[in-house]
Amino acid sequence: MATALERLLDSIDPERTLEEQGRRADRALNAFTSPSLIEDWDAFRACLVRFVADLDGHLLRLPGGRPPSMGFDFDWGRCTQLLMHAYGHSGEKAAFEMARTGNEGGLRAVLRKMAMTRSEQFVENEVAARANTYWDGLSADERLAAGEEYLAKYGHLLPSELTEGSAARVRANLPRVLQEHPQLMEKLRQATRR
Repeated sequence: MATALERLLDSIDPERTLEEQGRRADRALNAFTSPSLIEDWDAFRACLVRFVADLDGHLLRLPGGRPPSMGFDFDWGRCTQLLMHAYGHSGEKAAFEMARTGNEGGLRAVLRKMAMTRSEQFVENEVAARANTYWDGLSADERLAAGEEYLAKYGHLLPSELTEGSAARVRANLPRVLQEHPQLMEKLRQATRR
């Protein structure tokens, strides 16, 4: 029978989280009809606001397909945050130039980058929520046992600076280590695929 830690790690496995959200983002991107040419700023903004609403509907699996609008300015603010995360400080301007000129993949590349960025954010939030819920439900003794169990199963995969001595850094920061566990597993899978 699986332990609570094993059930948590299974629920946040990259194949369940990263890959599933990536598939949903791909479905949203494939279902979205965008204009073939964007020449003005307002059309660009409207297109992106519409796309992010559709994307969120797919990522969250909303029955109506889209979350309710909070008003254009609020919705554009969410787009701007995604663009800045994806392209840097003036991300919205860089993305507009890509869409307007068709360079570097044009509008479709901008939409794809937004979709992947958004799906990664959703995965990070889901993993953090699951790890924190697991941790908050443990007694002090169970927390110590969870640290021991994690180190016994995965300690050999962790960087040596984390496990030196008695692995106090891992034990003291186990909730954070659990949140980063999917990235560790994904890096290992990618390394073995090469």
